[in-house]
Amino acid sequence: MLILLPPIVGILQKIGLFGEIYGAPELLARANSALFWSFGTAFAVSSLDLVAALPLAWFIVRSRSKLINVVDTLADIPFLIPTAALGYSTALFWSTGKGISSLFGVESLVPPGFLLVLLLHFAFSYPVIVRVLVGELLGYKEVYEVAAKTLGAQPFTSVRTVTLPLLKPALVASFLLAFARSLSETGATVMVAGAFENGPVFIFNNLDREGVIVYVTSLLILASVVTFFLIKLLAPRLRLPVRRAWPSFERELSSQASVKIRDTATIAVFLFLVIIPALWIALPLVNALGDGTLTKALGNLEPWDEFWTSIFLSYLIGLISTLTNIILGLPTAVLIARKRLGRLTPFLDALVNVPIIVPSIALGVSLRFFWAAFDMPEFWVLVLSHTTITYTYFVMSMAASIESVRPEMEEVASTLGAKPFAIFRRITLPLTKYSVFSGAVLVFTRCVGETGAAKAAARTLKTVPLLLVEWIVQGKVSPSESALGIGFLILASFLVLLALRIVVRGER
Repeated sequence: MLILLPPIVGILQKIGLFGEIYGAPELLARANSALFWSFGTAFAVSSLDLVAALPLAWFIVRSRSKLINVVDTLADIPFLIPTAALGYSTALFWSTGKGISSLFGVESLVPPGFLLVLLLHFAFSYPVIVRVLVGELLGYKEVYEVAAKTLGAQPFTSVRTVTLPLLKPALVASFLLAFARSLSETGATVMVAGAFENGPVFIFNNLDREGVIVYVTSLLILASVVTFFLIKLLAPRLRLPVRRAWPSFERELSSQASVKIRDTATIAVFLFLVIIPALWIALPLVNALGDGTLTKALGNLEPWDEFWTSIFLSYLIGLISTLTNIILGLPTAVLIARKRLGRLTPFLDALVNVPIIVPSIALGVSLRFFWAAFDMPEFWVLVLSHTTITYTYFVMSMAASIESVRPEMEEVASTLGAKPFAIFRRITLPLTKYSVFSGAVLVFTRCVGETGAAKAAARTLKTVPLLLVEWIVQGKVSPSESALGIGFLILASFLVLLALRIVVRGER
């Protein structure tokens, strides 16, 4: 009721305006086209993400390099950058003479449109899959994989036929999270869309038409819930991968040379398509270190006094939202993973995805309408909007992790007299604690970087993403000051997450 009811009720309050769009055939055609491209883009991006992110997650977990914690934390960088700033950075890198286009002697290597949207969505949904799969792999026991190797299977064969089938719940969950992330993103997509329109961009371009917002948002919710339900229902029945083995071919793929090529290609894709475009906006940061901007910032002079207030507000909202999601999300994850609701479990599973399917800007407006009726203080409206948007990330990653814990272990404990809460505390939670951490990272970083919902829900308060977007889009400060602000945000979050990750991996 706390997570799902407010955005649904907020939309239903305006459902009477649904039919207004039928009076404008041209607008209706654009709306239907935008809905089609929303799902087409999301499916393409999620599939590419899964193929590219799985090798990086594997590299992070299985590598013995001392720098692996840095690589692991770098994967969260696109989450830490405000979404509109990430879109602006991507546009600078691919579509202007100040980015990669200069190397090819052209003004715009990838002009605004579908392809640039695809690259952007790949960059910001890539960390979602990495984070879920890393959490799952950290808790994965290699006993079956090792057994397959001792019986003569090549490493690639054992991973393909043993490990990946056991990780199927995590693969499905991460795919759905990336799918939903692509469907709902607004702030970043608007920056690179040009004439291209998907659902969120269409809503953004028609904010003054409430009937249009209701039509597109309602169909996005309905179609997405049906899509998610079908995927969750059919995905476990897929018998993948192919069980047949090709010893000579897979021996080559398992060789050290092939592994080095795979790891090199994985890191290259990660850096070139994700990290570098995301950080391109921070290049003026070098100028800020030498032109007095850093001294001004550390001295808390205008406009930096407002910046430090905003960054404190963002971290406070992120912390409260993360703790709330852990408390509220764990029981829901158990209900879904253990199918405690019987035949209603797939329905609950689909409903849990609704908050991240709704375009963030529409969700923020809906929540503001709902909570305004209760005279909710603006700070708590922001907390609840960020909690609602990020709830799905924690629940889905935890449900996949709990589902991979063999129920037999819990049943044995029960027959020995353990109560349900004791079983969860002593068996289930220790086996999934890495996924708890990964889910918390997803929630926290998403909260800190959220722009669309914060823009719609806030009236007087400014989170740091809103302030930075205001600086960038409206040109209120110099490029070096904007870059330094983004640098502070990324650096602070990077250090916090790196410290936590070292502690967690050290305990392992």
